[in-house]
Amino acid sequence: MGRLFFREAFLFLAVLGLVLTTPLRGAWPRFSPDELEVLYLLWLLFAATKVLEREGVFEALARRLEAGTALGPKLVLGTFLLAALVTNDAALFAAMPLVLALRQKRVELAALVIVATNAGSTLTPFGNPQNLYLYWYYNLSPTAFFAAMLPLAGGFFLALAATALFLSPPPLAPPEEGRVSTSLPVLAALFGVILVILRVLPLWTSVLALFLLALWDRKAFRVDYGLLLTFAAFFLLVDNLETLLPARFAHPHAVFALSMGLSQVLSNVPAAIFLAPLTPSWKALLWGVNVGGFGTPVASMANLIALRLFLKDVGGTDRRRFLVLYALTQAAALVLGLGLYALFHA
Repeated sequence: MGRLFFREAFLFLAVLGLVLTTPLRGAWPRFSPDELEVLYLLWLLFAATKVLEREGVFEALARRLEAGTALGPKLVLGTFLLAALVTNDAALFAAMPLVLALRQKRVELAALVIVATNAGSTLTPFGNPQNLYLYWYYNLSPTAFFAAMLPLAGGFFLALAATALFLSPPPLAPPEEGRVSTSLPVLAALFGVILVILRVLPLWTSVLALFLLALWDRKAFRVDYGLLLTFAAFFLLVDNLETLLPARFAHPHAVFALSMGLSQVLSNVPAAIFLAPLTPSWKALLWGVNVGGFGTPVASMANLIALRLFLKDVGGTDRRRFLVLYALTQAAALVLGLGLYALFHA
């Protein structure tokens, strides 16, 4: 419910902005070719992830994490890596049920898993929607993107690894036997989409991935079209604002601060879409919207999803402790992100 309200609220704001700004501009807004490509690739990425979810891949990975000792570090760092590979939303839906099944340390681990989800998704262009949009908008190369974001993701990985060492609850019941596997056509489709996103393969080759997904499971295309519509509305709104607003932001520190601040109240995806046409400082903007994903519940879609998943099954003392720990870990993550920016960009 929280995710639905969040999406509908931003869709309403985007449509309202379009209604108010289009008459001022005196012309209809238009999609750029890059924006249409981003919408298409988001749709394909959501569909490929949906197939993996329907085939039980994420559930199988969660069972593998249950085995043996050091459950805390494996759960937190496993979520971090999964968010980098298959988006932060998918990582949350895989990890949070496992956290809820714990008898000890589940409140502390839930707060850390949320941080790990946002932190891991910073590493790749396909880890979250704002990265995918900025990667295509600025026509970045894989080398440039990874070089820019590795210090941020690496700093969080080390901090999460050190913290998770102190959170090792007893293992759950012995996991079911079985391998983590899925069908070859599905893996080929997902791998193909990733290579297209990275521009290793040309865009037209994604038609092969589309064909494989449709052939294997047509229900894969039952994705969140409301979310895609929200992105489309923001693209059109930003086209209007780019024409109406003369402001441009060139100084990297100002771009970082502004994008991080806007993320706290607008969420990091709308902040990225809004600011990209107004600045050439892509690296500062990337850092700003990714660091800005920590902090308030609305700073990132993943934050709201995680809050909904945890709070609907937990009450009483655990609920109160979680809300306090959530606020503390998010504040600490925001401070760590600021520190890493100062260390690598000051």
